[in-house]
Amino acid sequence: MAAGLAPVQRVGAAAEHSRFVQRVRRRYAAELPLLPPGVPGAAAIHALIAALETGGRPLPAALRVARQLVIERLAVLDVEQGAPLADVTAAMTCLAEVTLERALAQALADTDARHGPPLDATGRRIDFWIVGMGKLGARELNVSSDIDLVYVYEEDGQTVGGPGVPISAHEYFSQVARQLYALIGDVTDDGFVFRVDLALRPNGNSGPPVVSLAMLEEYFLVQGREWERFAWLKSRVVAPRESIASGRALALRSLVTPFVYRKYLDYGVFEGLRQLHRKIRDEAQRRAAGRPERANDVKLSRGGIREIEFIVQLLLVARGGQFPEIRTRSTLKALDKLAAGGLMKAEAARKLAEGYIFLRQVEHRIQYLDDQQTHLLPTGDGDLAWIAATLQLACNADACQLLDRLCDVRELVATEFDALLHDGQAPTGARPGNGGCKQCGDGPLAVDSETLLERLPAELAERVRAFAARPRVQALRDESKLRLGKLMQRAAAGVAKGDCTLDAALRLVDWVEPLLRRESYLALLVERPEVQRRLLRLLGLARWPMRYLIRHPGVIDELADERQLRERFDRASFVADLEERHAAWVRSGEADEGSLLDTLRRAHHAEVFRTLVRDVEQRITVEQVADDLSALADAVLDCTLRWAWAHLRQRHRETPRFAIIAYGKLGGLELGYGSDLDLVFLYDDADEPDPDRAQEVYSAFVRKLIGWLTLRTAAGELFDIDTALRPNGNSGLLVTSIDSFERYQRGRGSNTAWTWEHQALSRARFCAGTAELGHRFEATRREVLSMPREAEALRAEVHAMRDKVHASRPVPAGKFDVKHSDGGMMDAEFAVQYLVLAEGARHPALLDNKGNIALLRRAEDAGLLPAGVGYAAADAYRELRRAQHRARLDEQPTQFDPELLAAEREAILALWRAVFGG
Repeated sequence: MAAGLAPVQRVGAAAEHSRFVQRVRRRYAAELPLLPPGVPGAAAIHALIAALETGGRPLPAALRVARQLVIERLAVLDVEQGAPLADVTAAMTCLAEVTLERALAQALADTDARHGPPLDATGRRIDFWIVGMGKLGARELNVSSDIDLVYVYEEDGQTVGGPGVPISAHEYFSQVARQLYALIGDVTDDGFVFRVDLALRPNGNSGPPVVSLAMLEEYFLVQGREWERFAWLKSRVVAPRESIASGRALALRSLVTPFVYRKYLDYGVFEGLRQLHRKIRDEAQRRAAGRPERANDVKLSRGGIREIEFIVQLLLVARGGQFPEIRTRSTLKALDKLAAGGLMKAEAARKLAEGYIFLRQVEHRIQYLDDQQTHLLPTGDGDLAWIAATLQLACNADACQLLDRLCDVRELVATEFDALLHDGQAPTGARPGNGGCKQCGDGPLAVDSETLLERLPAELAERVRAFAARPRVQALRDESKLRLGKLMQRAAAGVAKGDCTLDAALRLVDWVEPLLRRESYLALLVERPEVQRRLLRLLGLARWPMRYLIRHPGVIDELADERQLRERFDRASFVADLEERHAAWVRSGEADEGSLLDTLRRAHHAEVFRTLVRDVEQRITVEQVADDLSALADAVLDCTLRWAWAHLRQRHRETPRFAIIAYGKLGGLELGYGSDLDLVFLYDDADEPDPDRAQEVYSAFVRKLIGWLTLRTAAGELFDIDTALRPNGNSGLLVTSIDSFERYQRGRGSNTAWTWEHQALSRARFCAGTAELGHRFEATRREVLSMPREAEALRAEVHAMRDKVHASRPVPAGKFDVKHSDGGMMDAEFAVQYLVLAEGARHPALLDNKGNIALLRRAEDAGLLPAGVGYAAADAYRELRRAQHRARLDEQPTQFDPELLAAEREAILALWRAVFGG
């Protein structure tokens, strides 16, 4: 709530019920007016401390009195005027930052006076940072919170110029840390500023109070534990401000980010957080034993604040390495980002956010009472009724809406938490009976356990036995063997219940074997049983999905969200997501070429996989598959073009005047899985002062672009690129000016295009780059295709080219190849290309790049084919594409018994005869 808003008095809820507020008002009545109206911000708190010092208080006392005045103000704004939670936590965070800034300046000045400043080998002063962890790092500090700090200094060195003996930088900053504690944490007659907790530093309470960057880096690499990654997720430098503003503190970020976020989907962290949560819950239960009032701990009890934070932190750590756009320290912002990214259902995120706000508001009211760091609901009826009234709830001897609301919220949180962090099984309460299935055994069994093998169907047991006997499996840790055993138990249960086929379970074994060294994917399946169920169903539908999953195992995570599997590809949304991810890489300082290449590959693989799932589940047609894969390729080319240009050292302008022209399957919007891309690259140098320089720059750019598109990285490959259709083929320049391209295609001069190149041009289209160049290319394409040609000569050339292709692709006797045999798809494609070149001038509708099916129908409508021939050939072409597509999905040959597709073959032969005679 901003300063100046009219207060909203809450009936029956006065801040003066708080014993803490009463004490502050009695003791500091004269000082209360020093704090200006409204929510205290950094400037107001700085001014308050200065005023208290001017009034004669030393800095330690001024800091402590300022704290009490600020919290009294927040109690009034929160309880009586309904200030939003964000205002309260922001003000508390400001208080911590300002008081730490002042205390640090004093500690450094005092230590300098004793020993002189600490300098590095070059004579520069060594920087020192106060790192805020937990709620301070996330700017979510509560009103009676301790502050979790870690002290880090840049590097080793020693002091210079002091009156005493020089000391090491480590000893210098250790003295600074001790004085900081005295200024902030010591309890005096005026209380304290904040309780200081240094337990999150390397090696905890047994470690040194301050660490250098080098010490911290070594600790992360050698000793850093899984739970510490969650602690460092919220870390940030909170003081001194000068180091933040100058960028010197960014050196810390380069160490922390790779420790917290891994470059893969990190589902292995589930077990680490599960163990941490188990310890916290056990400790809470131990403390509550014999003391039932401790069961109402709004932070640590089941369904409390901590479980919401764990849900958020788990998903951020697991996914944030690949999706930097979801990274944030704030719990509420994270819930929004997770929902926006499809990583959490929007309704669940909304309810968790509402629950978090409610629990934090209750926590604050508990702490307002006596300024105690507690999260337990009070046992006194008066205090309980007051808390309820501040939240517009009733609480009396007959009923208590506060407790009812608290139970509802905690049950919701606990349910969401258990669903996410169960032990790799269905959450408690949601586990169906096993229906007498002996394969569905309860306890986990190692994959090489004889007991497990006895429970599996015979054929699956035989496959698993051979798999488990392999040296790579035998060398696995016991934990990994248990994971594999759990996956096999579930697969057997799926077969027994009819949820998947035996073939699917056998393919699962084949799929798992290459992934033994990539345990994060196995951990994902263990943690997400619903993903394994969908995976098994998919493996049972066709063979090719298994090959794709072996090459790109990370895409199995896409099975976690059925909503995305149901929706068609949306180019605008895809590009927006990529750009958001790119911006996040830039913000985090990680927008290097390697990160961007991996980002493009992961995004492409995920979208191809979604299309594949829709395809094998027959939710979309073959034509829709091709449309979506082609649109996806266009989008990836567009993003790659823009990102790669920004990384070109030779670039001579902000935005290139450059176009990518798609030929072949991509050009004709008939792209399939794994199809290579036939591309031609054009640029416009009309406004270039030095055309030779432009050719040089764009040539370098195309080499970089092809590298970005074809390089195999840790995330896999993107596309195979074929540039043989450029002017003069493989002997021509890799990139051509639009003027040169037009002259070549129009046949002006000695260097001209062949007829087969014009055939290819009939399926070409602009797919990425400068739109103006795209329009110019399309105009040129239509002009070239409309040029006058002698029909018989053209017919002979096209026929000869078809014969040449036919000779290079022999088909076994007694087989019909849906593409290359007489009456196959190739015949239809050549017939369409002839009709476009021969009749495009008189029938402009044929010049549109609408695909073979549409053009065959247009040709018949224009009277260029006998009645029924064009439409029959179009239908036949569709059926042949469908047969080819289904065969490839199941890794079957595309050569069939001629009788199976006799009608389709005859329809294409009729088209051939109508166009070419004979």
